[in-house]
Amino acid sequence: MESRENVKGIAARIAVWSARHRTLAIVGWLLFVVGVTVLSGQAGMVQATGSDFGNGESGRADRVVEQAGFPEQGAGEMVVITSKTAPVDSPQTQAAIAEVTAAVQATGVTDQVAAPVTSEDGRSALITFAVRGDPETAKDRIQPVLDAVAGVQRAHPDLYIAEAGDASGDKLIGDELDEGLNRLSLLSIPVTLGILLVAFGAIVAALLPVGLAVTAVVGAVGLLAFASHLAPAVDTTMHVMLLVGLAVGVDYCLFYIRRERDERRNGVDPHRALVIAAQTSGRSIWVSGLTVIVAMAGMFLTRDTTFVSFAVGTILVVATAVLGSLTVLPALLSALGDRVDLGRIPGLYRKRSEGRVWGAFLRLVLRRPLISAVLAVAALGALAAPALDLRTKGEGVEDLSPSAPITQAFLAIQAAFPGGTGPAKVVVKAPAVSGPAWDGAVAEFKRQALATGRLHEPVTVEVNPAGTVAVISVGLSGTGSDRASEEALAALRGTVIPATLAGYPGAWVGVTGDAAWSKDFNDQLAGSMPLVFGFVLGLAFLLLLVSFRSVVVAVTGVVLNLLSVAAAYGMLVFVFQYGHFESLLDFRAADGITNWMPLFLFVILFGLSMDYHVFVVSRIREGHDRGLPTRQAVTEGITATAGVITSAAAVMVAVFALFATLPLVSTKELGVGLAAAVLLDATIVRAVLLPATMALLGERNWWLPRWLNWLPQVSHDVPAAEPETRELLTTRG
Repeated sequence: MESRENVKGIAARIAVWSARHRTLAIVGWLLFVVGVTVLSGQAGMVQATGSDFGNGESGRADRVVEQAGFPEQGAGEMVVITSKTAPVDSPQTQAAIAEVTAAVQATGVTDQVAAPVTSEDGRSALITFAVRGDPETAKDRIQPVLDAVAGVQRAHPDLYIAEAGDASGDKLIGDELDEGLNRLSLLSIPVTLGILLVAFGAIVAALLPVGLAVTAVVGAVGLLAFASHLAPAVDTTMHVMLLVGLAVGVDYCLFYIRRERDERRNGVDPHRALVIAAQTSGRSIWVSGLTVIVAMAGMFLTRDTTFVSFAVGTILVVATAVLGSLTVLPALLSALGDRVDLGRIPGLYRKRSEGRVWGAFLRLVLRRPLISAVLAVAALGALAAPALDLRTKGEGVEDLSPSAPITQAFLAIQAAFPGGTGPAKVVVKAPAVSGPAWDGAVAEFKRQALATGRLHEPVTVEVNPAGTVAVISVGLSGTGSDRASEEALAALRGTVIPATLAGYPGAWVGVTGDAAWSKDFNDQLAGSMPLVFGFVLGLAFLLLLVSFRSVVVAVTGVVLNLLSVAAAYGMLVFVFQYGHFESLLDFRAADGITNWMPLFLFVILFGLSMDYHVFVVSRIREGHDRGLPTRQAVTEGITATAGVITSAAAVMVAVFALFATLPLVSTKELGVGLAAAVLLDATIVRAVLLPATMALLGERNWWLPRWLNWLPQVSHDVPAAEPETRELLTTRG
C-alpha cells in the first residue's frame, strides 16, 4: 500500500522504501558486505611497490635501478662496536670484532661479513653484511643474528655493541608498529561501544552504530581490493579506513537514531518519526558525506602513491557508510521500533535528553554574542599562533621512540659514521659505464665529493650486468631528513655532479636515497598543496551554498573549519616541534613536523568537522524555516544537537587519541592533531563561535544574491503530516 505522505529528498525516499522492504534492505546489505569480501579475496589486493612511491628525480632514479637488472641484494645490516676508553685497535675491541664476525657468520643466514671500518675518532668500528634471500622477508630470518650480537654484548659489558639495519628495523620497529596498529584496531571498537552505551543508555541502540560502522569498513575494504588494480594500495590504508569509517559511521548513526528517538519521545508515531529522521538527519548525512568525499578527493591532486591510496580508501569507506546509513539503518529502526531501547542501563538511560547544561551555557553565550565570539577567536588564535613557525621535515631515525634499542643503535652509527645509515645513491645511466673514461669520472667525483666536507666515505660503485647503469653510494652529513643532510644533498646535486658525472658521454644522472626522497617529496607536496586546499575549500563552499542557499552560511562554514585546522597545526608545533610532553608521549622533539602531516590533517579534519557543521546548521535552518527568529532557531538547534555532538566527538577523540600510543612520531602527531582538533571543534567552535556568529548576523545568515535564485530549493523543515494517510509501515516486511 502506498503512502501519500509528503516525503521530500532522496534520503527520505530511500528510508521509506527501506522501511517498506526492510527484509530486502537488511539481507541485501549483509549480502553486499559478504559478497564484496569474498569476491575481493578472489581479485586480490595489489600492493604498491618501492618504485611506486618515488617522486621527482629520486623516483625516476629508483625506476631506472629497478629496470636495470641488478642481482637481488639481501637486506643490509650493520653492527657498531664502540669503546669510550680504548681505541679500535685495543685487544678488547679487536676481540669483540672477531667474536661478532664469527657469531654472525655462524648463524648461516648472512653473506660474507665485510672487513670492519674504523671511525674518524678511532673509537668505533662498523661491521656490515647482508641477510640472504628476499629482502622483503628478511625480518623473519634476522632473529638469530640479533641474538648472536646480543650475546657478544653480554660478554663485553664495557663496550657498546649494537645492530641496526633494514631487516632488524623491520623486525623491531615494524613488528612493534603492527602490534600497536592491531591493538588500536581491537581497542577502538570496545572504546566506541562504551561511549555509545553512556550516550544512549541502552545496549541495542549502542550496538547499531558500531555494527553498521564495522560492516561498512569491512565492505569498503573489499571494494578497495578491486580499486587497487587501478591505484595500488599501501599497507596503512586499511588502518586509516578503520579510523575514518568508525568516525563517520558512528556519527551518521548517532544523528539518525537520536532524531528518530527524540521524535518518538515527543509522541510521534513510528512511521512519521522515521520519515522525519530521514528527511532531516538523513539529509545531513547525505550532504556531509558528499563534503567528506570532496575533502578526501583533494588528495588525488598530490599524485603521490600514499595519498592516492588514502583518498581511494577513505572515499570508499565514507560512501559505504552513507549507503548503509540511508538504507539498512532505517530498515533496522523500522523492524525494531521501540525495541531499539532494549537493554536499558540503570542510571544511564534517560527517557528524554533536555540538554540543560548546554542550554544554560548557550544562554550565556547568546547573552553577549560579540564578547563570546571575540573570546573564542582569541582562544583559537592563541592555539594557532605557533603554526606561524611550522616547518616540515622528512621521516628519519629521530622519529622512532628514543627509548628503543634500535633507535639508539642507529643514532650511535650515525654519530660515529656520518651518512652511514642513509647514504645518497647516485644513479648513472649511459651506453657504457666502464673503461678509462668512466674510471676517471668516478675518481674525480669521489675527490670533489669528499672535498666538500659534507659528503663522506664509504664511496662504493655497483654496475648492473649489462654495464649500462651504475649506482654510486656516498655518505651524507646528517640523518637523511635534517638540515645538514639537505645541505649535503644540495652540494651533491648542485655542485659535485654537474662538475663530474654530468659530463660523462650520454649519461643521465639522478640522486636517490633517504635525503633525496625527502627533498623530492617535499617539493611535490609544496607544488600540490595550493591545488588541494583550493579544491577542497572551493567545492566545500559550493556544497554548503547549494545545501543551505546562503552565501553567508557557506563562508562561515569554511572559515570556522579553517580555524579548527589552524588550531590543530598550532598544537602540533607546540608539542612536537617545541618539545612539550616529550616524556609523556615518548618522543624526541625535532625541527619540524612530518612533511605529509599538514596536508593529511587538513583533508581529514576539514571533512570530519563538516559532519558537525552540516548537522547543527541543518537543525538551525529547520527552526528558521518553521518561522522562528534566528536567535531562537540557534538556541533550539544547538541545544537539540548538543548531546549527539558531544557523544560523536567523544568517540572520535577517544579513537584518535589511541594513535598517540604508537611508536612513530608521525602516528603520535596524527593522534594528537586529530583528537585536539575534534575536541576544539565540538566545544569552542560549535558551542561558542558558531552560535555567537549566527546570533550577531541574524537574518543576514540566510542572504543569497538574486542572481543565485536559480539554485534548487532545499527544504529543511519536517514533512507535513497527513492524518488520513498516516499508515504505519511496521506491518510491512
